[in-house]
Amino acid sequence: MLRGIREKTEYTGQDLARHLGWSPTKMSRIETGHQPISEVDLTAYLAYCRVPGHQMYKLLELARDAHNGYCVRGHDEPMPDQLRTLVVEETTACAIRDFELNYVPGLAQTEGYIRALLHAGGVARPAAIERWVQARVDRQNLLKGCNPPECAFYIHEQALRIPVGGAAVMHEQMLHLLFLDGRPHCSVRVVPTSAAAHGLCPSAFRIMEYADHLPVIYVETMTASLFLENKKDSDAYQLKLGMLGRVALDEGRSREFLVRLASEYDRVDEGDDEPTWSAEGDARRLAEE
Repeated sequence: MLRGIREKTEYTGQDLARHLGWSPTKMSRIETGHQPISEVDLTAYLAYCRVPGHQMYKLLELARDAHNGYCVRGHDEPMPDQLRTLVVEETTACAIRDFELNYVPGLAQTEGYIRALLHAGGVARPAAIERWVQARVDRQNLLKGCNPPECAFYIHEQALRIPVGGAAVMHEQMLHLLFLDGRPHCSVRVVPTSAAAHGLCPSAFRIMEYADHLPVIYVETMTASLFLENKKDSDAYQLKLGMLGRVALDEGRSREFLVRLASEYDRVDEGDDEPTWSAEGDARRLAEE
């Protein structure tokens, strides 16, 4: 945001550094997020760039969030701060670890699943739904780049059984998860219901890891999102992720589960009953075989 503000004033980084009495290195490190900025320095930066008072106040609030390691973003429209922040974090991460209890993770959702989820959720206004669908689809482009992040999706069994959009949408979604799991940088692990409390967490979460600074934890509520950067928080979520890794089906059994569930959803779409078998029973059957 700071770099964008500076560029609108037509200052070069060196010009503004000279006005502020900073070294070019300090300017570069602040604008690339490698060095925190004090409120005094930020106020001077914004004043030289002639930023109006209301915008300056908002940016000072962001700086205070960055210093305490907690960053809260509201879900406003049309392009919320939460989504801008999330896109930046995702596109700069070298690894993303996702755990979902109730939904397929956003980066792994099909367009049909996204649309059905938003229509049923009642949070986004109907007129804004297509814009939100496109925004989520666009975010998934980071998985298709030449140097995508390593992604691990831990999905609770119940999330795969909730028929978002109906059987046809779920059949397509299961096939898409299998497609993602076949990519060298992606893995999908199913957390079975049989894991009981070991497979639960107060909320879904995402851990985004970086080459040059501590991980960022992303937790979403219905109306706001929280970005956690403290080491204590990071350690707690990493510990929970390790526990999920121990109780989740391994990659081979997770693929078998997804294949079986895709087949069941396909039959449901043709008029059969809803699938009634469980990941626990399927894992036991596979082990016996």
